[in-house]
Amino acid sequence: MLRLDPSLMQQLFEPVTKQIINHITDVLNNKLVKDVSYLFLVGGFAESQILQSHIRNAFSSRLKVIIPQSPNLAILRGATIYGLDPTVISCRRSRLTYGVGVLNKFIRGKHPLHKLAIKDNIEWCADVFDKFVYTDQSIGLFETITRSYTPVHESQTCSIIHIYCSQRDDIEFITDEGVEKCGTLYLDLDVIKKSNNINPALESLMKREIRTQMIFGDTEIKVSLVLIDSIS
Repeated sequence: MLRLDPSLMQQLFEPVTKQIINHITDVLNNKLVKDVSYLFLVGGFAESQILQSHIRNAFSSRLKVIIPQSPNLAILRGATIYGLDPTVISCRRSRLTYGVGVLNKFIRGKHPLHKLAIKDNIEWCADVFDKFVYTDQSIGLFETITRSYTPVHESQTCSIIHIYCSQRDDIEFITDEGVEKCGTLYLDLDVIKKSNNINPALESLMKREIRTQMIFGDTEIKVSLVLIDSIS
């Protein structure tokens, strides 16, 4: 049996309760958050009387703190209701900034010289972070965001798209601090071209477009790549 003084027990909980209070304060101080009157404390940790006391002391002067019976079951009930009817949640906020790494035309005076890459006598800016959504951006249910890209080389047989995320929304390049790679997609362009039996006489007129889609608003983010061939 391990016995601890109440003061020592309070010290054990202090770091995590402080972080929770700071996070709630940041959310309430966000300019997009208005007219909030109630604060619901749910989840397994919400049963802790120490946490309840800290939350009430920090926010009861500006909000009505509500702690339902069996707060640990609130998460389970919410998940069950969502599973039966996903439309009960019509809007979410993106926790991170998501995007892909691409090559853009190099603009002198705007892009740093160390990002200059020359391919087929064309100047490109490497490692550009093309953002799909920003941190804390409002996202509707099954909202789809589409970007279109062109292979760097006409004879390119494979396209690789890396997906990146960051807690910041002012990212310019995938090499910036705080950017993490969270996924990779491969699109075999050579197999698709052969399967389409393209006439060699028309091949030089074909315009190749890689359509990238991110579907947000669900419990997970879905990403897809589609190759579109058209005659220019």
